[in-house]
Amino acid sequence: MSRNTRVSGRRPMSASLCAVVAILALWPAGLWAQLTPEQVLRIEQVGAVAMSPDGRLVAYTLTRPRAATDPVGGSWSELWVVPAAGGEARAVVRAPQSASSPAWTPDGNQLAFTTRIEAQNPQTQVYVVPAAGGDPRAITRSPTGVMAFQFSPDGRTVAYTAVEPEAPDAAQRRAAGDDVIVASQRYRRVRLWAEPVQGGERIALTPPSAVVRDFVWAPDSRSIAVQTTAEPDVDADMMYREMFTVPATGGALTPLAETQGKLGPMAWSPDGTRIAWVGAVSFNDPLAQSVFVARPGAPAVNRTPGYEASVLTVTWLDANTIAFVAAEGTRTSLNRLNAANGPVQRVAGGGAEVFLSASIDAAARTFAVSASTSTHPGELYTGSLRDGVLRRITRHNPWLSDVRLARQEAIEWTGAKGERIAGVYIHPLSAQPGVAAPLAVLPHGGPEGISYDNWTTNPLYPAQVLAGQGYGVLMPNYRGSGGRGVAFSKGDHRDLGGEEFMDVLAGIDDLAARGWIDAGRVGMSGTSYGGYFSALAGTRFSDRFRLAIPFAGISNWISFTGTTDIPVEMSAVHWDLFWFDNVGLSMDRSPIANLATARTPMLIGHGLVDERVHPEQSIQLYTSLKLKGVPTELVLYPREPHGLRERAHQLDFMNRVVEWFDRYVKPARPISN
Repeated sequence: MSRNTRVSGRRPMSASLCAVVAILALWPAGLWAQLTPEQVLRIEQVGAVAMSPDGRLVAYTLTRPRAATDPVGGSWSELWVVPAAGGEARAVVRAPQSASSPAWTPDGNQLAFTTRIEAQNPQTQVYVVPAAGGDPRAITRSPTGVMAFQFSPDGRTVAYTAVEPEAPDAAQRRAAGDDVIVASQRYRRVRLWAEPVQGGERIALTPPSAVVRDFVWAPDSRSIAVQTTAEPDVDADMMYREMFTVPATGGALTPLAETQGKLGPMAWSPDGTRIAWVGAVSFNDPLAQSVFVARPGAPAVNRTPGYEASVLTVTWLDANTIAFVAAEGTRTSLNRLNAANGPVQRVAGGGAEVFLSASIDAAARTFAVSASTSTHPGELYTGSLRDGVLRRITRHNPWLSDVRLARQEAIEWTGAKGERIAGVYIHPLSAQPGVAAPLAVLPHGGPEGISYDNWTTNPLYPAQVLAGQGYGVLMPNYRGSGGRGVAFSKGDHRDLGGEEFMDVLAGIDDLAARGWIDAGRVGMSGTSYGGYFSALAGTRFSDRFRLAIPFAGISNWISFTGTTDIPVEMSAVHWDLFWFDNVGLSMDRSPIANLATARTPMLIGHGLVDERVHPEQSIQLYTSLKLKGVPTELVLYPREPHGLRERAHQLDFMNRVVEWFDRYVKPARPISN
């Protein structure tokens, strides 16, 4: 997209371009290009959005991938501002600089964000620019940088989280070779600080013993609600958060509300009498997915019991009305709910546009979202709370209109126990009536993840790339997935890799019964828990799959629990037991213990600095398959965490996925091992 064009519409085509388009329209459909791995790496996406308090402007981040000629690293995150009604977009931060966390000052006169400008400060700080444009000005001076920030409602103070500094001699000791790693001291603690916007000394609001995970100012600017844990590790963050209030001048933490299990976003009512949050209903709830409301110090009330959806974010429209975004199966919606009683009412969404959060103006009249559909990645949309109609404001990736995409739809089938199971199916780009296509199954991770009916393609899940190569693509929401409420997400407890996998096999059989796919030509490729599914497909269910491609997948539940950074979270909310309470079941559901039936070729990928699923999981599986004589390959990606960030690695993996599918799944007859 030209940076100087209006983002609310397309430029008029020149006469010569019109002639070319007219000629191309007469060509056979097969001559149109399908999406390629190289094109996937060109895609720009709108990320975080922030509606100005008066509803007139929207700030948004734009993820822009690096080009092959750029230095090695992850994508850039640019910052843009555009009128909420549509018009010319203005750049605030451009690549190779990156910015994140856009937010407006309470008076709407300035836009704030976090960035790191080496010439001014080596650490990430909060910067502001005038709403009309100007040069960024730092308003924080955190020695260790800023993680998250929020302005007090009166606009006088900015609160932010920052990691505690290292010991004064830490760098000197490392330089001298004293670089031992003590497991219990791996993570640095995080405190909450407050700093005057107009300058002055910052003060610590929370004690060093409390690790701050989230916070939100009370409407009177006199106190802050905080979520804290006693320990700084990842498991504590996921499972052991508690809610307190702390004075805006610092001091003792006061319990705010009793909670259990996972905690998500929280928000004060405008009058400051109540707080709402997204939380779990029990310690073993896989997700924070229900709306709770409480007065400080009083028992909490679950306002969405039995809600067959998963709440994602929460805010208030007025002193009595809560607004929240929820995942509903393969769709999402913006809803309202009376804080005391009454049903959930949809405000917007439920259609082709899928969004995971919403930014609402101060008067609760308009909102902004980053939404994607099956035909385009994330774009900025705005809407009115009165009618809920969404209007697309930005149009990045205009070249995608010249790429032929395969047809995508949400489908349902009957699962292993007769339940309704949903998912997303992409028809082969070259689909022909009566011709059964080879199938690529791409299961999401989690297992509490969700396959939405939106833009489904990325380097680890190259869905449209495979569809363009002639494959049907199934992305199933098996039991245990989010988006269907608490009971459904708990549906795989004590049965991982059991009936939830049967749900996927039932989906394959359903597609075969429709005549869409050839059940004898099926491969599976997934990441994380989707990688576990893929490893299971190639071992325990080898008779059903010609190919398995696990990326960062689990192969041994016992060694995984001993090497992951989330041993409690995975055991308590997904397994609902610890492996040592049922060693036999844990081993039975481990792909590594099902090698007797393994004969499916397997391409195994992993990032070498993955702390969620340690690379040893893939090394175990690869070595075992080699010993058994199963065709396999292990590809390890340096510097990569639980996923792939670098362009060369992303391209390599996508090309390997297509190559292995074409080698083992596409042929009419199986390739002999």
